[in-house]
Formats: sequence, C-alpha cells, structure tokens
Amino acid sequence: MMQTLIQLAHQYGLIIVFSNVLLMQLGLPIPTVPTLIVSGTLAADGHVSLAALLAVTVLASLIGDTVWYLIGQRHGLRVMTFLCRLSLSPDSCVRQTETRFERWGLTTLLVAKFIPGLSLIVAPMAGALRLPRLAFLFFDAIGIFLWASLAIGFGWLFHPDIELISRQFMKLGNGALLIAGIALLAYISYKWWQRWRFQKILAIARISVNELVDMMDSGNTPVIVDIRSPSVRTLDGRHIPGAKLIALNEWQTLIPHVRPESDIVVYCNCPNEASAAQMVKLLMGRGYKRARPLLGGLDAWVEAGHEIHTYPS
Repeated sequence: MMQTLIQLAHQYGLIIVFSNVLLMQLGLPIPTVPTLIVSGTLAADGHVSLAALLAVTVLASLIGDTVWYLIGQRHGLRVMTFLCRLSLSPDSCVRQTETRFERWGLTTLLVAKFIPGLSLIVAPMAGALRLPRLAFLFFDAIGIFLWASLAIGFGWLFHPDIELISRQFMKLGNGALLIAGIALLAYISYKWWQRWRFQKILAIARISVNELVDMMDSGNTPVIVDIRSPSVRTLDGRHIPGAKLIALNEWQTLIPHVRPESDIVVYCNCPNEASAAQMVKLLMGRGYKRARPLLGGLDAWVEAGHEIHTYPS
C-alpha cells in the first residue's frame, strides 16, 4: 500500500493530497495521514514543494470544515445526531464534543485533528453553537497546520526508513495485505465491542412522553432532570416545566434532595438517550429503582406539542 501511495503521489502530486484531505474532511472514511507521511518523504527527496504541500492540505481541510460549519449553523444540533449515527460509537460523541467545547472553547480546534472521532464533529458543533466564523477559521487553520506539519514532518524526517519499510512490504506481497487486513479487522472488532458494552448501559426501560404527561396530569409529577450541557441549554433555552438542571458528572447532587422511592425522569438530546440512560444507571445503582430516561428526549416532548418553558437569558 505504501509503495502504491508513493507511485500515485509521484504521478499526480498535490492533486491527490488535496482530494484525499478534502474527501476525508467531508466525511468519507478515507485515511489521510498515510498520504501526508508519504508526501513528506517526496518533499524530502525534492519531488514536491514542502510549502505547497502544507498549503493544499490546509486549504482542503479548511474547505471541508467550513462546509460542515455552515451546515451546523443552519441545521443546529440535528446534524450532530446524524453524524454520530454514522460512527462506530455514536451514542456519546455529541456529548463528548460539547464537553470539550465547554472546557476549552475555540482552542478545541487546535487539537481536534489529533483526536479520533473529534475531527469531523467539531466543525458542525462550532456552527451549531454559533461560534464566530472568523474566530472558527483562525483557530481551525492553526490546528490544521499543526496536524499537517506533524504528519508531513514525520515523512520528511524518517523518509529513508519509510522507503525501506515500503520495500519490505512489497517483498511480502499478499502477506502484507493479510497483515493490514488483520489489523483493520482487529480495530473494527474493538470499536464494535466498545459499542456493544455501551449498548448494555442503554438497555433499560424508557418512559414515553405520553406516560410522563399522564403522571403530571394525575398529580404524581416525577422529579424531572435536564442533563443537557450548559452550551446546549444556552443555544436552545427550552425545557420541560419544572425540570432540574443537573450535569451528568454532578448526578450525585440530586441524591440528598430526592427519596429513593421517588419517580425520576431524566432527559437529554443525544442519540438513544445515551446520557440520560447513563445517569439513570448510576441512580439505580444507588437504590433509585424508579428512575427512567425519557424516550426521545426533549425533541419528543416538543414534537408532541406539550408546554415548554425557557431558561432566563
């Protein structure tokens, strides 16, 4: 594979680098780092301009990220759910990205390309959270440059070794393809195992919107908990009447104020009610057996046309 990449890079130069990076940033599962490393070896040998190589990499990545930023800006967090459903571990990636933005702000963009799963999510999240466009482009460009410099620089510094490895792989023939296939299968199997383990956490009974409304109408209103992130609450100020605002990592603060026999309904806005299910699982472990996630989360409540309150701005 490495020799093939070298041959293609020799023939098509910067075009293949631009196309590879752009398609990856638009969401196609196409490895980019190997291409950049090989291009770095070619730059070291004088076959490609190092400056031009960095420029096309940054440009292609910026184009892809800007497209996703604009989509996120237009469609909000709905696009995040769509993207997360495409991944091997969809149920927590939205919340993890939100958490990183809350902790690091725009500086998240400086490291996004180095964190698997974050690179594609971070641009539409920035758009959905209405982060300033010029600031987004500035930090994103720096992050891309750092990421590209590392990959290309690796190829530049170690080009003799990379070329030697390439020749050794060519000698292996079909054996090299077998090794690569086994490594890919092992990675996919690990990711599916992670997903299966997380799905076990989600495999608990939900309460429907209609069931919750019936409880409220009968005077048996449960304790309702909104565990969406602060950034999402700021973006979408709507909430179910009477909901308590408690972050997932602060779930224990609920315990001193609620009796174990109480009905508790937890909602979020994530795929499969993942965060709500996590909190319910934790509460059930402390004896709160009547805790349940709200099926469909806040979106289901809104779609059913029920009363909505808004947080103070």
